[in-house]
Amino acid sequence: MFASGDVSDDERETASFQALTSNQAQALRSQTVSVSPWRVVIAQVLVGMLSLGLFWLFSGSASVVWSAAYGALASIIPSTLFARGMTKLSAQTPQAALIGFIFWEGLKVAAAIALLCIAAYVVPNLSWPVLLVTMVICIKVNWAALLWPVSFNAQQGVESTWQLKA
Repeated sequence: MFASGDVSDDERETASFQALTSNQAQALRSQTVSVSPWRVVIAQVLVGMLSLGLFWLFSGSASVVWSAAYGALASIIPSTLFARGMTKLSAQTPQAALIGFIFWEGLKVAAAIALLCIAAYVVPNLSWPVLLVTMVICIKVNWAALLWPVSFNAQQGVESTWQLKA
């Protein structure tokens, strides 16, 4: 189409760019699957409860169980704040969406740090290893929550195959 040297790479990309019509854009939107941040929160709650049960089963100590519970809450509460903020975000521009994301992510990190700072005052006989292990497990479940199976129904929209809707 272009002889080498006639046109720059930027001009070549601009020439090959084609804007979508409104019908094409709507069709693309209907095929795109978006993942709710509430999936992460639900997954964290489930994994937190599972780890709580395992610590209770293997230790039998109330202080270990409370430490595990606080560790789970130290990741679930900030994630809930983030999910709430991101689902209520009505950004009109990509820049506003980015600023909203940065704000809510910063708030999530600050909340997690604050919860860790007060942990020793809130939980009697705190076991830091148990708290941190449970917290890390709940945080790492973020990636697993994205792997939940999702199905697409053209009439009803996107829904999880496990019927968890937010």
